[in-house]
Amino acid sequence: MDHVDKILIQWQQERPDLNVAPMGTLGRIKRLHQSLMRRMEQTWAEYGLNDSSFDVLATLRREGPPYALSPSDLMASTMVTSGTMTHRLQQLEKAELIERVKNPADGRGFLISLSEKGFVLIDEAIAAHVETQAELASGLSDEQRTQLDELLKHFLAGFEQT
Repeated sequence: MDHVDKILIQWQQERPDLNVAPMGTLGRIKRLHQSLMRRMEQTWAEYGLNDSSFDVLATLRREGPPYALSPSDLMASTMVTSGTMTHRLQQLEKAELIERVKNPADGRGFLISLSEKGFVLIDEAIAAHVETQAELASGLSDEQRTQLDELLKHFLAGFEQT
């Protein structure tokens, strides 16, 4: 029995007329998310990063050479607002992890590019991040993880299609 089971039992006693089973599913997902984020934040912090800075740097890194995107493409990829992205970019530029470069396809625009310092940092951080994720998922067998991935993919698709 876990913490969520105790909550469900309490609700079943107090409100037996309600089907609280979905509360159990969502409560466990919420608790799991909080635990996973705390552990990943520890890893990012070892590199002077947080979830926001890691997200931007990792997005640029996985783009491949020249490791650059337009601000609008970066916003779309990270799913944040213009104001939020502007703040993130200012902080990363101040830390010399990114740089603004002229867009060769549009002389008026610019691209956000990983600096050499940013490239080295995110390459190290992503390796540690993947290791942390492997540790976090190690309680599941490969088969269980595959099953969970399929269930979560199906669950998430219902929200992303709307």
